[in-house]
Amino acid sequence: MYIIKQLRRKNNISQSQLGKEIGVSLRTIQLYERKDANIPIKNLTKIAEYFGLTIAELYMHEVNDMGEAYTKRQPFTKHGSVFYPLEHGKYLVMAPLVLVEWHRKYIESLQSTSLTNPFQGGFVIDFLTDEPHRIFEISGDSMNNGTSDSIPNKAYVLGLEIKKESFTKNRPTTWNQSYVLVCSDRIICKQLTGFNKMNKSLQCHNLNKSPEFKDFELPLDDVLRVFKIVKKQF
Repeated sequence: MYIIKQLRRKNNISQSQLGKEIGVSLRTIQLYERKDANIPIKNLTKIAEYFGLTIAELYMHEVNDMGEAYTKRQPFTKHGSVFYPLEHGKYLVMAPLVLVEWHRKYIESLQSTSLTNPFQGGFVIDFLTDEPHRIFEISGDSMNNGTSDSIPNKAYVLGLEIKKESFTKNRPTTWNQSYVLVCSDRIICKQLTGFNKMNKSLQCHNLNKSPEFKDFELPLDDVLRVFKIVKKQF
C-alpha cells in the first residue's frame, strides 16, 4: 500500500528495518509497497501496530493520501463489525477475525457470552447485507487445487452468515459454492454440492483431488453456524 511507504519515510525507517520489525524480507516489503500488493492480514496487523495504527486507520490514510476523500457518512457498527463508508458505494468492513489458533475458543464463544474475540481483519466490499460478517483463517489444503477457486492453507476468507436450514430447501443457486462450516468440534471450509434429505446431511466436496482428501457427508445437526464465502485473501 502507498501509505506504508509514506509512513516509513516520515519516520525515517528503511525497508530493511521495517522488514526486520515485522519478520519479513526486504523483497517482501518492496512488494508490499506496490499498489497492487496483496498483504496477509497477520502482517498488515503487525505493520499497523508498528506505526501505532489500526488496520482501519491504515486504509483511511491510504484513501485520504491518494486524494480519494471519504464520504460524509460516519462509520457504523453492525453485528459486531465496523463499516467505514468509501466512495463509489464501497465499504471497508472491519470484522471479527477467527484465527486458526482461535477456532476452539470461537466454538466455545457461541455458547458463552463471557468470551470475546480480540482479533479483527479488513475487507473492502461492494454492498451491505443484513447478515453478520466474520473472517476466518483457513486450515489445511483440502480446498487448494491450484485454480482461481482455490482457498489454500492460511488464506483468509470473508463470510456472510446464513441459516443452515436454508440448505434443506435444495435451491440450485446454493450448491457448488464454498462455505465455512462451524461444527461442534471443528471449523472447516468446503464446497457444498447438495443436501441428502434421507440422512439430513450436507454433501461436502474438496477441491483438492489428492487421495487424502475425500468427499463426505456432514449431518446438519452437527453444524452450529454457516458462512458463505464472499471474498478471500492469500
